[in-house]
Amino acid sequence: MKVVLAPDSFKESLSAAEVCDAMSRGVRTVLPDAEIIKLPLADGGEGTVRTLVAATHGRVITQTVTGPLGRPVEAEFGILGDSVTAVIEMASASGLPLLPVDERNPLFTTTYGTGEIIKAALDYHLENIIIGIGGSATNDGGTGMAQALGAQFYKNGSAITGYMTGDLMGEVTRVDVSALDSRIAQVSIKVMCDVDNPLLGERGAAHVYGPQKGATPEIVEQLERNMSRIYDLIEPKTRLVRDKPGAGAAGGLGAGLMAFLDAVLCPGIEAILNFCHFDDQIRDADLIITGEGKIDAQSAMGKTIDGVLAHARKFQRPVIAIGGAVYDEAENLYDKGLLSMFSICNQPMSLPNALQQSALLIEKATERVMRVLRGP
Repeated sequence: MKVVLAPDSFKESLSAAEVCDAMSRGVRTVLPDAEIIKLPLADGGEGTVRTLVAATHGRVITQTVTGPLGRPVEAEFGILGDSVTAVIEMASASGLPLLPVDERNPLFTTTYGTGEIIKAALDYHLENIIIGIGGSATNDGGTGMAQALGAQFYKNGSAITGYMTGDLMGEVTRVDVSALDSRIAQVSIKVMCDVDNPLLGERGAAHVYGPQKGATPEIVEQLERNMSRIYDLIEPKTRLVRDKPGAGAAGGLGAGLMAFLDAVLCPGIEAILNFCHFDDQIRDADLIITGEGKIDAQSAMGKTIDGVLAHARKFQRPVIAIGGAVYDEAENLYDKGLLSMFSICNQPMSLPNALQQSALLIEKATERVMRVLRGP
């Protein structure tokens, strides 16, 4: 029996590779001679760098950059096996997991560190940069990122010297992009983005994602005003981006990457699956097991499970999903070909307890699935 393991990470618990290992142990308990193919996946968020580096036999590079609140953090990016493509996770430098809950406030966070990683990657004489923008702690419209790459923001004739933030956006009176790093024009930049939110409005960066990052209703309205104000200044110097699908992703970083770097947004999971030669691995599989920490309605909207199902349908391969939590609204996955889905929680337990035991719980859940499939 050939079993392909293709999960995303379980956030705040296990990497996708660690989830594969746990699933593999569960399969081996029931079918010790099974052929197991491990394909740890990501969709542009946590795990993207490691997934693509592993798939292409590339290398990971560590870089000290500015964190979301200005403190130094150790971030990483990858150089893929072709030696001309870099892959970056913005969350590595500007992500929400870098901040304790009591420090989360998108008025004061910055994407400056993401710009520093892009700048470091440019030193490797690249042809392509791939950027995953999931998991941000920011709502600065990508202004911090642009600032790190040479853009300047002025308040009443004086350059703003502090890191651009959601708050500082409201003080800008002039934008100058003439000193942007000239190497940007020589590189193709693609952004892994799985949402279609515009920059502004009820579906925009502040209203949809601000509360997830610690914004109160009052802060959301302030961020909305500041974002509108600064893009009134940015777009005449770059291009119109506010209404483009994905502009509101990552607190407006999607808009910033399109405006300042002429980046192209594309579905993250598709890029990952192509790099992993996913179709070649699953065309003769007897079973595909995927999963993520939370399986809900969003799982069917361009996330890892959705991408796996789309490719599995081409070959009529069965797919089972395993998650930390499985919500009723995830049942739309059945319409997309999912065979079944299972929660790893085998008894009532707190979230901290589930996170602590997640490897064992995933292993046991996989074992139970395989026992049913094996039969008596």
